[in-house]
Amino acid sequence: MFQFLNRPYPFNDDLKHNSKIIFFISIGVLVFLYLFQPLDVSVLENRQKIFVVIGLGVITFLSLSLNLLMLPSLLPQIFLKRVWSIKKEIIWNVWILTTISVGYYLYYKAIGIFEIDFYMIVKLILIAVVPITGLITINQNRMLRSYLKLANGINKKLKENKSKDEQLVHFKSDYTKDSLSIKVNLLLFIRAANNYIEIFWKESDNVKSQMVRTSLKKAEEVLNEYKFVFKCHRSFMININFIDKIEGSIQGYKVFFDKVDFAVPVSKNFAYKLKEII
Repeated sequence: MFQFLNRPYPFNDDLKHNSKIIFFISIGVLVFLYLFQPLDVSVLENRQKIFVVIGLGVITFLSLSLNLLMLPSLLPQIFLKRVWSIKKEIIWNVWILTTISVGYYLYYKAIGIFEIDFYMIVKLILIAVVPITGLITINQNRMLRSYLKLANGINKKLKENKSKDEQLVHFKSDYTKDSLSIKVNLLLFIRAANNYIEIFWKESDNVKSQMVRTSLKKAEEVLNEYKFVFKCHRSFMININFIDKIEGSIQGYKVFFDKVDFAVPVSKNFAYKLKEII
């Protein structure tokens, strides 16, 4: 139970959005009170009725403005998203309910039209539940839309990345006959060799390689948009998705690939970046 209450919960600190919420909920309370006339409003004359309904709407507006706009701005250290939880959200909503209820009570006491007793206080609290219910509903819908948007964005990105992974990359040779085109997701690594580069890639369960007369710098330009292909040494570029294991020593790191009988060195200059990417 306590673990559930301590779970993270996204605090709504969007002041612009909250301003709209306050306005629409306050109008909604006005309409609700005028149409259904609870709290013995129906026994009043039209002029008094309008006066009471507008007053309760104003109390709702002021209370929500205090809690949703002023307090988060004045006490930002309390309303931090990273430490907000379900427990805090429940306490927060109870606090807002309390401030609205107390506001209604003090307003009724000030105008002196009604006799304030236990049953009237209960009615005031029940009416105060109306804006809180609206607030929770709006925030829940907003969260749901936000999560759906995030999920759709991630799915779109995954599709784009998958599409990218399956794209052909073309290594153009200075001699046309040596040019090579392979799917980028099959690339293992590239090794510079004088005026050539040697490209290693996976084909079924085998590792194949081919020399292409071009420079490692030109290969970098071809592979620039693929973040999983990383230059780890002045003579090597590797696809981190195919790393079998990494070994470290005082000489630096070495990267091993399955079915390749030698290790690929990682320069000290690139070691930190490799760890960051992985």
